[in-house]
Amino acid sequence: MNGRPLLNRRLEGLGTTIFAEMSALAAATGAINLGQGFPDTDGPESVREAAVRALRDGRGNQYPPGPGVPELRQAIVGHQRRFYGLEFDPDTEVLVTAGATEAIAAAMLALLEPGDEVIAFEPFYDSYAACVAMAGGVRVPLTLHAPDFRPDLDRLRDLVTPRTRVLLLNSPHNPTGTVLTRDELTAIAELAVERDLIVVTDEVYEHLTFDGARHTPLITLPGMRDRTVSISSAGKTFSFTGWKVGWVTGSPALVAAVRTAKQFLTYVASGPFQYAVAEALALPDTYYTAFRDDLQTKRDLLADGLTAAGFEVYRPQGTYFITTDIAPLGETDALVFCRALPERCGVVAVPNSVFYDDPVAGRTQVRFAFCKREDVLRAALERLMIRL
Repeated sequence: MNGRPLLNRRLEGLGTTIFAEMSALAAATGAINLGQGFPDTDGPESVREAAVRALRDGRGNQYPPGPGVPELRQAIVGHQRRFYGLEFDPDTEVLVTAGATEAIAAAMLALLEPGDEVIAFEPFYDSYAACVAMAGGVRVPLTLHAPDFRPDLDRLRDLVTPRTRVLLLNSPHNPTGTVLTRDELTAIAELAVERDLIVVTDEVYEHLTFDGARHTPLITLPGMRDRTVSISSAGKTFSFTGWKVGWVTGSPALVAAVRTAKQFLTYVASGPFQYAVAEALALPDTYYTAFRDDLQTKRDLLADGLTAAGFEVYRPQGTYFITTDIAPLGETDALVFCRALPERCGVVAVPNSVFYDDPVAGRTQVRFAFCKREDVLRAALERLMIRL
C-alpha cells in the first residue's frame, strides 16, 4: 500500500467510543458501570412477551417493510397525537430506523452536502461528530456552560452563516440533562424560519423529565412542521436499549430524504421488536408516570450521594445522567480520573471532556448514569465515599 492512512480522514481522531472503552474497563475490573446509559433491568414484561409472541408467530422474522411495519408506524402516529397533538401520515411521514443513532446518521447523510455547517450543542452525544463527518459536513459547536447549561441564543444567532444548513438539537440533553424551555424553543424556531434552516431534533429522552419540566417538540411550534426532522426511540423509554428501534417523523419531503439514505445503511432491522414496540407505545399513562418518578428518585439518590462524596453536582432536568465536576476533589483531568476510577474505587463513569470539540471546556466534568437499580447505586456511592 502507498502509505495513505486506511481510515477515511473524515473519521480521523474518532477511534473507539468512550462508552466501549469504559465498559471494557468495567468488565476487566469488575467495577460498577455507571458509565454507559443502559438500564440493568429489562422493561415491562408485557412488552418483552409481545416480542416473543411476534417471533413465535413468524412476524418480522424475514425482512420487514422498509419504512417499518404498519403496526408500529400507526403506533408512532398515535403516540405523537396522544402526547403532543401532532398528526402524521403513517405512510409518508413516519420512518422506523435501527435506533435513533441510525436516524441521525441517515438524516446527516441525506441533508448535507460537503462543506455544509451543522450547529450542535456541546457537550454532545459522540455519534453526532461521526455522523456529520461521514456526511462531509462541518460541525459548529454552541457550548453550554455550567452550572445551568442553558443555550446562549444570541451566540446561536451569531454562529449562523450562509453555509449553515442544519441545527442539530438534543433536548432533553445528553449529557447535561438540560430541557429546553418553550421560550428557548420559540427563539430557535424563529431563527430557523428566518434563516431557512433545517432542524434535526434528537428527542430520545422525551419521557424522562423531572421536577415538572416538560418536553416540547420543536415541530409543534409555528413554521417548524415542514423544516423539522424529529427523532426518537423506544430504548430509553421502555428499557430495551438492545432492540434498537427508533423512528423519524416529519414532512413527506424530509422523511423521503432520510429514507433514501437509511435504505442503504441497515435497509431494515429489528423486525419482531417492531411489533413489541407498537404495543409498548400504547401503554397507559400510569406506566410513563411511574417510570419517570422512579428515575427521579434514583437521580436524587445519586445526586445527593455524589455531593456527599465531594463532587460538585449539576442536578439534571432530564435524561439518565448526572454531570459533575471533580475540581472540588482536587482533580484536574476528567479523562485521567475516569480511567483510574475503576481500579481506584470500583466504579466506572464517563469523562464529559470527550463530548467537547475543545476538551478544556469540560476538562473536569464527569458523567454518571443513574438508570440502575437502587442497590447498585448505593453500592457505587459507598465505594466512592470510602475510596476517594
